[in-house]
Amino acid sequence: MEDTQKTQLFESMPVPRAVMTLAVPTVLSSLVMVLYNLADTYFVGMLGDPIQNAAVTLAGPVLLAFNAVNNLFGVGSSSMMSRALGAKDLDTVRRSSAFGFYLALFSGILFSVLVAAFQQPLLGLLGTNSETYDATQQYMVWVVICGAAPAILNVVMAYLVRAEGAALHASIGTMSGCILNILLDPLFILPWGLNMGAAGAGLATFLSNSVACLYFFVLLFFKRGKTYVCISPKMLCFRKSLVVGVCSVGIPASIQNLLNVTGMTILNNFASAYGSDAVAAMGISHKVQMIPMQIAMGVSQGIMPLISYNYASGNTPRMKKTLWFTLKISQAFLVLSTIGLCVWSGPVTSLFMKQESIVAYGTQFLRAMSLSLPFLSMDFLAVGVFQACGMGSKSLVFAILRKIVLEIPALFILDWAFPLYGLAWAQTVAEFILSIAAVVVLLRLFQRLEKRGRDRLPPAA
Repeated sequence: MEDTQKTQLFESMPVPRAVMTLAVPTVLSSLVMVLYNLADTYFVGMLGDPIQNAAVTLAGPVLLAFNAVNNLFGVGSSSMMSRALGAKDLDTVRRSSAFGFYLALFSGILFSVLVAAFQQPLLGLLGTNSETYDATQQYMVWVVICGAAPAILNVVMAYLVRAEGAALHASIGTMSGCILNILLDPLFILPWGLNMGAAGAGLATFLSNSVACLYFFVLLFFKRGKTYVCISPKMLCFRKSLVVGVCSVGIPASIQNLLNVTGMTILNNFASAYGSDAVAAMGISHKVQMIPMQIAMGVSQGIMPLISYNYASGNTPRMKKTLWFTLKISQAFLVLSTIGLCVWSGPVTSLFMKQESIVAYGTQFLRAMSLSLPFLSMDFLAVGVFQACGMGSKSLVFAILRKIVLEIPALFILDWAFPLYGLAWAQTVAEFILSIAAVVVLLRLFQRLEKRGRDRLPPAA
């Protein structure tokens, strides 16, 4: 019965319903994750200390680096699992999940060890100065040195569970940790609680990620025998076809996130030259923009199992319907978000910090950054299709175009032409150009898939 329901979702359920079944829980999970990131900024901002707020912003690139591991073993393994499901290769499904789980666990432990060993030069690289060094270091002790393994593992396990269509369970696991984090933040951060400041935000994050991991372990224990997700050490193997299948998607996705880290680090270093107020305002603007951006990303990630399954089974028309329906709902939402953030950028910024200079900076930053949102939708969907279909090289090309060719050079040029305020426009310029490339590449991809389908048809009698 369980197998029949999974097959129905991927093969016969009406596309709008299938998309919503997979995407809605993923979007809710992404939204709650953004809210918990905003909670750190909000409650630290209540202290009225720009240094504590800047500490959370400056540590941001390291937390983004977690996503490099998440994508390597989460996106890579889940894509391999869904494609194997479409090809009815259940052994590969189970072995892919074990591979993703154990490699993610090892990477999280290694991440903690390396950051602990090299934290002093790393903090300098992140753009800390004599004002912000201590607060940033205290935040990173909890969220990175102690918390890397649970932070990585709970996201990777959500990907593995989602790969077989269990998007609701994946989202409940992620959301349980996020909600706990929101509840713990004021207790650990504010003076009436433990008064730990930014360090308290890090401790709350560490504990909440650990709880999310616990949820997934309990889920897999109770679903044993009814799920293809397997974390038994006996199923861990390094078969060439499996490793290549996971890494061909995961490595480009990982590199994409490392480039995001590089771009954010460069942005923070530019902003830090203008003082902690500018850094805090940039961090607030970035996190507010992340709300609609993560929703759009959640939609593109949610449909990946559906795209993967139908790509592997050769059902190109269903793939195309899935992408078109998703694009319409995602684009409509992001256009409305852009309008709202442009109109209310000042009041939104003031929700986090009342300091006049930070609100003034944040108002301008948020307006410029929000204009990138409609173009981001096309970029996310294109990369999601490439990852779902095992076309890692295409997603890598997009990552290089986005950061190295477009966004990072734009940071240098726009900061020179329009000091400080030009920084917020770099992403919009990059995403506008990249969205055009995404449309062209996707059209060519579907033309090729449709031709492949016609070639497979038997000759007419």
